[in-house]
Amino acid sequence: MATITENVHIEGFFLEGISVRTTNQNGQSAKDIGGLWGRFMEDNVLPQIEDRITDKIYCVYTEYESDYTGVYTAVLGCKVRSLDKIPNGLTGLTIPAANYVKYTAKGRLPDCVAETWQEVWNSNLDRAYIADFDGWGAKAQNPEDAEVEIYVGVK
Repeated sequence: MATITENVHIEGFFLEGISVRTTNQNGQSAKDIGGLWGRFMEDNVLPQIEDRITDKIYCVYTEYESDYTGVYTAVLGCKVRSLDKIPNGLTGLTIPAANYVKYTAKGRLPDCVAETWQEVWNSNLDRAYIADFDGWGAKAQNPEDAEVEIYVGVK
């Protein structure tokens, strides 16, 4: 179940993590982003992000070729203080300050997040297609009853 909770302005931030180019066509993003999460856990990426501000994990969708039907980059990582020292194998990203519509996905993972993105794709939001992201904090720890924040950049 998803609900639009509010329109918000987010200050820009830096993110460090791992990335993949993907598309939503034919379920490819579910495979690729699922694989990205697998790599994040198996390769123990979190402790490699030494300059992180928090352990909250973000999945940022950016570098859109067109819109949600085209190719884009997904970056899974944490907010950091700067991009001055990015360890080998990791990527850095600057998320500019922007206006967002904040959704809250609640329920069983990963279904509730996938359902919320379906809702976003079927909405008439005037999307910016610069950066959208999910925030996976303490409330996302229970896979049977999770809460994940989803921010969709709007014009």
